[in-house]
Amino acid sequence: MTVRKLITWGVIVATAVLSVFWAAGGPSLIHPRTAQAQSEGVELTVYNQNIALVKDRRTMELTSGVNEVRFSDVAAQIDATSVHFRSLTDPAGTTVLEQNYEYDIVGSSKLLRKYVDQEISLVTEDGTTYTGTLLSGADDIILQGDDGQVTVVKLASVREFSFPALPEGLITRPTLVWLLRAAEAGAHDVEVTYLTGGVNWRANYIVVLADDDKSLDLTGWVTLDNRSGASYKDAKLKLVAGDIHRAAEPGRVEKAVEYEAVLPTPAPQVAERAFFEYHLYEVQRPVTIKDNQTKQIEFASATDVPAEKFFVYDGSQMGYYGYRGPLTDPSYGTATNTKVMVMLEFKNGEDQGLGIPLPKGTVRVYKRDVDGSELLVGEDSIDHTPKDETVRLYVGDAFDVVGERVQTDFKKLGERSLEESFKITLRNHKDEAVEVRVVEHMYRWSEWEIVKESAEHTKTDAQTIEYRVQVPADGEETVTYTVRYRW
Repeated sequence: MTVRKLITWGVIVATAVLSVFWAAGGPSLIHPRTAQAQSEGVELTVYNQNIALVKDRRTMELTSGVNEVRFSDVAAQIDATSVHFRSLTDPAGTTVLEQNYEYDIVGSSKLLRKYVDQEISLVTEDGTTYTGTLLSGADDIILQGDDGQVTVVKLASVREFSFPALPEGLITRPTLVWLLRAAEAGAHDVEVTYLTGGVNWRANYIVVLADDDKSLDLTGWVTLDNRSGASYKDAKLKLVAGDIHRAAEPGRVEKAVEYEAVLPTPAPQVAERAFFEYHLYEVQRPVTIKDNQTKQIEFASATDVPAEKFFVYDGSQMGYYGYRGPLTDPSYGTATNTKVMVMLEFKNGEDQGLGIPLPKGTVRVYKRDVDGSELLVGEDSIDHTPKDETVRLYVGDAFDVVGERVQTDFKKLGERSLEESFKITLRNHKDEAVEVRVVEHMYRWSEWEIVKESAEHTKTDAQTIEYRVQVPADGEETVTYTVRYRW
């Protein structure tokens, strides 16, 4: 038998064996069929820790056997280790053999690197066309013509490039690629879930104080920031408020964003409910979230919420931090400031017109001027606040009310005891009386007692006391006390 006949018979036998082997469920195909997934809808659950869970449902045509499925338009900041694929049509008969995430996105610099030693064409700003073998594209473009002549073209002067084709390995969009074995041919509804970074949300609150500072109107906004590298069209949007525990992962580079505000509609836009040990807010309509976009949606509104404005003077702003021994340096903690803080407080209760879980976020406080315009008077941030809890805001520092704190005496009573005395002076330059809450911290040691004072104090915690001082209009008032420490 000749060599040619041996080769021919070998090919025939090998083909027959592979055909039988594959019909019996062989593990792979040399050229599996490629299927493109068509989108059927997306759900987006966003956590306020710069992550989101994407649930994407799509339809694809599969053949019986091995298929290559390409799933494009996924987030550029996807966590590839979190991807989960399942067929909703035939979950038992569809198996994932291999999963890949391709993110080598096409760009001029990458194309230049791929086309070194190959022929390209380019056109400069003055309309000149150059064609030749690319020797380098790292800085300037270096081309070699058929005659061996080398031409250097400044990269900044190039208007356009012409490449024969897109090199293998470069893609136009981030893409998930699966090698699937399907027992059932035809249209499959599939669901893909994954985590992505670059999507975050926070709450923003607008508070408008009444003229008498005794009530306020509050509006809460969801502010959604999408920098994930993907857009989500007509998504079912859920927002989780709470601090879930996550393993540490590398940070990611952020990009600039564009802003889009969505005006509120009369119907409630966001439904709130408890979820595990967190709270979940679900937007009651499909929402399109573009890449590099910040979107706002109103989720809470209340009017005439009772509020209280008050002043706090914390002259030392020092606390006890669990030192191993007492602080006996006479000058320690005697530094003082003159600022009197302006505080605003209200209760998040149903009787007060609220009574809803308030996610952490920034609260901006406004008040109307005499001409009706609203002016910013301060802002603060709040943590996650359950219903029936009190919200306290540090708005700013009073202009016309100042404080002064002076150490008037310090003495050691022995090896294991000391006393020190303070005088706190409050000056009110307003034309009305005010009450100031004077806060003092027993920072030297954990065992202490007030042995002398000019007014009665309230103990607010193990190391802090408070005096409520009435300061007359355009006048001043003082508080003195002596504290004894033992150890």
